[in-house]
Amino acid sequence: MLEKTQIRIVAGTLRGRKISVVVHEGMRPTPQMGREALFSILGNAVPGRVFFDVFAGTGVVGLEAVSRGATSARFIENDTRQVADIQKYASQFSVGDKVQVLKADVYRWAERWIPTGKEPVNLFLSPPFPDLSQKAEEFLTLMNTLLEKAPDESVLTIQAEDGFPLDKLPNREAWDIRSYGRNMLLFYVVSRTPAVAPEA
Repeated sequence: MLEKTQIRIVAGTLRGRKISVVVHEGMRPTPQMGREALFSILGNAVPGRVFFDVFAGTGVVGLEAVSRGATSARFIENDTRQVADIQKYASQFSVGDKVQVLKADVYRWAERWIPTGKEPVNLFLSPPFPDLSQKAEEFLTLMNTLLEKAPDESVLTIQAEDGFPLDKLPNREAWDIRSYGRNMLLFYVVSRTPAVAPEA
């Protein structure tokens, strides 16, 4: 069943702008409360960084990141209509120069992705329902691939649902996990700096 709705950008230079979307079964737009929590927690990690909206869907999270000061947003989405809509709204909102939309299978994109430098980035993953339930192992492999490639101090965030296999997260104790009803936000800060042993 298809349902048309509007999603509003919450804060920043594009505050109040609205995106009209048709929500279909399996699609999972990030609720406004979840977006507010996401950017509140990321805080100063958004301005001045590139933001990757992986499984972009409506693209509202990446556009919100641009609104809040991200240097640019890269959207990875396999649906032709969604890709066209993201490009349309980026142009309407006059941020087309800060937006790159890649029509690609996310799993293949992750295998090929090579960060362009050593500056930290934000990676936001909000997979559709079927990917969390039917492709759990593939999704965990995707997540590990991105964590291995992301520059030091990058932040990887997953929007998941109750039932997500938290026990399979790498370095489980290093994740910051927040619950919002049935939704969860999982944050991981990439750190490759070796621990300094205390002086004797």
